[in-house]
Amino acid sequence: MDPFGDDTPVYVISVAAQLSGLHPQTLRTYDRMGLVCPGRTAGRGRRYSMRDIVMLREIQRLSQEEGINLAGIKHILELQRDNIRLAEELAKAHAALEDLSNELESTRAVAARLAQQRRRGDSGGTPGSDLVPIRRTSVVVWHERNRE
Repeated sequence: MDPFGDDTPVYVISVAAQLSGLHPQTLRTYDRMGLVCPGRTAGRGRRYSMRDIVMLREIQRLSQEEGINLAGIKHILELQRDNIRLAEELAKAHAALEDLSNELESTRAVAARLAQQRRRGDSGGTPGSDLVPIRRTSVVVWHERNRE
């Protein structure tokens, strides 16, 4: 894994300002407003990541090219973050639904075999010996662990 990925805060404010084309005071203002939240050193100095630099450029573009004020930009960025979070939650929900659907199909297959055995009056050896075992899905295990 790359120790200096896009989220690694490595750039001091003067370098971040130069890379983003903004004045250091503008970066401080954006930080105070919560538009960009750089990492901090032990001495509280700001350290910007490449992702922060890209965000600074986008803020500048929205402001200068689109004419959006900083409050509007903040709202846009919050909506984008919410959208990403919701998309991740939706992907997890789809995965859980797929697991539950598979579990339901397995349960239906077992129920069908039981019904078939009952109709035939089979007791045939070990009870349930030809049944498909029901597996516990990660969703069920997660749900059991996180019950309140």
